[in-house]
Amino acid sequence: MDIRILPSNIANMIAAGEVVQRPASVVKELMENALDAGADQVTVVIQDAGRTLIQVIDNGCGMSPDEAVLCFERHATSKIATAEDLMNIHTFGFRGEALASIAAVAEVTLRTRREGDEVGCEVRFADSNHISTEEAAVPRGANFAVRNLFYNVPARRKFLKSDNVEFKHILSEFTRVALTRPDAGFTLMHNGKEVFVLKPAKSLKFRIQDLTGPNVVNELVDISADTSVVKVSGYIGRPDMARKSLGNQYMFVNGRYFRSPYLNRAVLKGYEHLITEGATPSYFIWLEADPRSLDVNISPTKTEVKFEDDSVIFQILYACIKESLGKNSFVASIDFDREGAPEIPVFGKDFEKFHPVSEPVPSLDPTYNPFDNDGFPSENSPFTNVFPGESGASGGEFRQSLSPAGKYPGAEAVDDILSHGDIWPGNGGGQKEAAGYGSGLSGYVDRRDDYGKLFEDKTLPSKAVVVVKNKYLVTSVKSGLLVVNVRRARERIFYERFMKALSKNEHITQTSLFPVPVQVGVENRLLFEEHADLLASLGFDISPFGNDTVVVNGVPEGYSVDAGMVQTMVFDMIVALSDDHNAVAGMMESAMAERFARMGAAGDNSAVTSGEAQRLIDALFACENAEYTSSGHRTMALLSVEDLDRKF
Repeated sequence: MDIRILPSNIANMIAAGEVVQRPASVVKELMENALDAGADQVTVVIQDAGRTLIQVIDNGCGMSPDEAVLCFERHATSKIATAEDLMNIHTFGFRGEALASIAAVAEVTLRTRREGDEVGCEVRFADSNHISTEEAAVPRGANFAVRNLFYNVPARRKFLKSDNVEFKHILSEFTRVALTRPDAGFTLMHNGKEVFVLKPAKSLKFRIQDLTGPNVVNELVDISADTSVVKVSGYIGRPDMARKSLGNQYMFVNGRYFRSPYLNRAVLKGYEHLITEGATPSYFIWLEADPRSLDVNISPTKTEVKFEDDSVIFQILYACIKESLGKNSFVASIDFDREGAPEIPVFGKDFEKFHPVSEPVPSLDPTYNPFDNDGFPSENSPFTNVFPGESGASGGEFRQSLSPAGKYPGAEAVDDILSHGDIWPGNGGGQKEAAGYGSGLSGYVDRRDDYGKLFEDKTLPSKAVVVVKNKYLVTSVKSGLLVVNVRRARERIFYERFMKALSKNEHITQTSLFPVPVQVGVENRLLFEEHADLLASLGFDISPFGNDTVVVNGVPEGYSVDAGMVQTMVFDMIVALSDDHNAVAGMMESAMAERFARMGAAGDNSAVTSGEAQRLIDALFACENAEYTSSGHRTMALLSVEDLDRKF
């Protein structure tokens, strides 16, 4: 066994694998270095999501020519000098690995000047090698230009994601650093366009608004606690505004962003029984603790922190969340002590003697017989016949106006199909495509044995459909009662429409009369751009508007166009589009069709009319698999006469 010391360039590349994982890692390290250097103005310039150029310009203290060269050496740092300094870290960086790691996998140019120097310098590095140092006329501060990231590590460059995905990660890092210093100004440019121009903010809340928009800020309430262990401050979101999206969850300790699933559970525990399952509230939480009571040096990226007693931090944070939610009541209440409120009279026990109470007399229809006319009023009844009847003048005329056969729309066609014996197994299936029901109905009928006696009488619904609580459709068949779950039926119909749209590029978009703008944030707007082709193929017409907003111009046929429902749909889409479905080719399209089908089915809470109920049943039976949703849940059930008999 031969043991040797690795050359510095190879050691730097190994370190780069830990510190520089993607372009966003470079942005984070350089922005943090700028703030550590005392800058109050930081500009970030990006080209091609960081592949071509990452430039960070600051007005900090700057460096001398010798320091400008030395800073690229591994473990070169101005932050610590002794072992005791490691227990008292107040800066972002201290390990001295960032610049060495960046110079190992990119071409780096540094232009810098200190306040008292007449002239600055330009230093160039590539592949961990010092190329040159020259004098240069530059403003005070530092200007790092990182070009051709991973040019000498093609495997790493190959595994970078699309520009939208990589820039989304850059936005995340930019936002986290900008939140730590509301007193500093930040600018972000991508491919020549200004994404953020943040001036020094009056307060943290103004910085949050600049980054996330007024909609998020309006949802926030303050939290605060000051204990001997930790000081807690910041903002948390209202429970009623919690969403399934995982955006806007930030936690900092001593000004440093960090991730902690353990403390995240403390936040969610504070919202227990106040938010729906799977929803996550927004939160911006700052913790201040003695640096000697925590360790920020447990990962090269410094995004993990170990507390001396994290269980105590958990309890304090949980109590702080509960207290804030308790003080800020989000449920309307009656204030009986409010000045000017109407006085509620108190009645004495003899009140009715002098003020008799008369009960209302209900109007009766003496001619009404529930066993006549299928439950509809008689012809001579003074009450309006609002529903079609099997007999009687008004009911018959209404039914005749719908179709020549005097049936609901589609019922005659269904009866015609089912009257053909050759659609049943073994008879050739010559009429399977009749009346547009085709493969959908045949698929259902051909599996007749699997469905028991559901269609033993060869009869599909052709009578009036009863809508129960807007959740179920009930209609009679010879075998008993057929019950259809409205939401699951819609889900099955949407799924097959989406799969057809994806495979045959056939979709129908219903255009909104008034387009609905939805503020989603810069990162999520990029998400819609990335999946624009997929959304368009499904029937969505969604276009970007500004940096952080999308406009919904149209939705697939059958989706709700109500503005409130459209906004909810957009945030549900963010969750769906954020999932990674790249494991198997074609998996994302199928998964999107299934999720958007559930979304469309759950998003329409409008009342189901009798005509819509019949059309829904017709569309369901036109599906290839009408009995189950794409996720395997039943869409319908049969209550036989025997089942009903057992109820009585």
